[in-house]
Amino acid sequence: MINKQEITDRFISYITIDTESDPNSETTPSTEKQWDLARKLHQELTDMGMSDVSIDENAYVMATLPSNVDHDVPVIGFISHFDSTPDFTGKNIKPQIIHDYDGGDIPLKGSDLILTPDYFESLTQYKGQTIITTDGTTLLAADDKAGITEIMTAMKIMIDNPSIKHGTIKVGFTPDEEIGRGAHKFDVEKFGADWAYTMDGSQIGELEYENFNAAGAVVTFHGKIVHPGYAKGKMINSMYIAQEFIESLPRMETPEHTEDYQGFFHLHNMKGAVEKTELQYIIRDHDRGHFEARKEVMMKLVTDLNAQYDREAVTIEIKDQYFNMREKVEPVMHIVDVAEKAMRELGIEPLIKPIRGGTDGSQLSYMGLPCPNIFAGGHNFHGPYEYVPVESMMKATEVIVKIAELIAMDANG
Repeated sequence: MINKQEITDRFISYITIDTESDPNSETTPSTEKQWDLARKLHQELTDMGMSDVSIDENAYVMATLPSNVDHDVPVIGFISHFDSTPDFTGKNIKPQIIHDYDGGDIPLKGSDLILTPDYFESLTQYKGQTIITTDGTTLLAADDKAGITEIMTAMKIMIDNPSIKHGTIKVGFTPDEEIGRGAHKFDVEKFGADWAYTMDGSQIGELEYENFNAAGAVVTFHGKIVHPGYAKGKMINSMYIAQEFIESLPRMETPEHTEDYQGFFHLHNMKGAVEKTELQYIIRDHDRGHFEARKEVMMKLVTDLNAQYDREAVTIEIKDQYFNMREKVEPVMHIVDVAEKAMRELGIEPLIKPIRGGTDGSQLSYMGLPCPNIFAGGHNFHGPYEYVPVESMMKATEVIVKIAELIAMDANG
């Protein structure tokens, strides 16, 4: 039912459009080039025969696949984002297609990088499959153009095969997810679904309904600059105070030392001089109580340093970003159960685990649209070692179709 070459061609047609988002922009979308893919998707949805196809002033694309059954079925949705991360360039992507992968090293031929199973062990499970990689000079943008590919392919399959019974299905494509704004201007009421799924997970089988609680912190250290030759008793070096702050946080509670449900403090940017130093942190924890405690740790450390220096040497601003969707999904766990059942019927072993991050779905869940996350198939997101097996995209497409079938069947008793 799913043509391997067609899904490959569709994916490549999307990833070769640069859609990098920009956290420093105040517009939506944050970059003008995101419009290029948004308009392409709008046209493709129209051409394939979807109904109510729209693109709004912020580049959010929505469409409807009408029900083809005569009984009431819950309206479900599938959502993916079309921006790519600013963490690594997505300009001029030159994908490599590795047919019948032999299980060994894959040279990324635009660079001296090698994608090796000795380091990226996940590769070993895809021996014999078709793998799409980068050439080492860009990311691949499978996050989340694999998800878009799967949703678009699933819609076309159901349109072309009316024997597949389904209720009304909504699809939505969003900008700026990678900079935390993907759901900010999403019109949940217009979308009109009872619940939805983001196709934005990683390896085959992933099914997630828990994510981090998240906040960002900007910590600013204030010093005094005088001529270093005459600085005794006068100079205050803000960078040394910042160093005290960094060393006072738990050293092992950082991303590189944590996994599963373990939270962390992540220093992701710093800039400084004697007069002023700024640290940018992200704070993450699945447990809401632990999350609040992490923020309190940082606040207390600021208070203690100010007391130590007997002045306002440090200031901090903490802003919540999103919360764990589990609180909103658990009351409607049947929406997770049907996705798990769909995978099992397709011979996929569900990997139900927490997301060590956030998706549009976490914010949408708090906006009234419960939204678990399903695998899209890619690995090693946000860098040159990113890859996606074509067979995983095919399986994710099958999962979308199977969910639609199961919900229509269950609604019919």
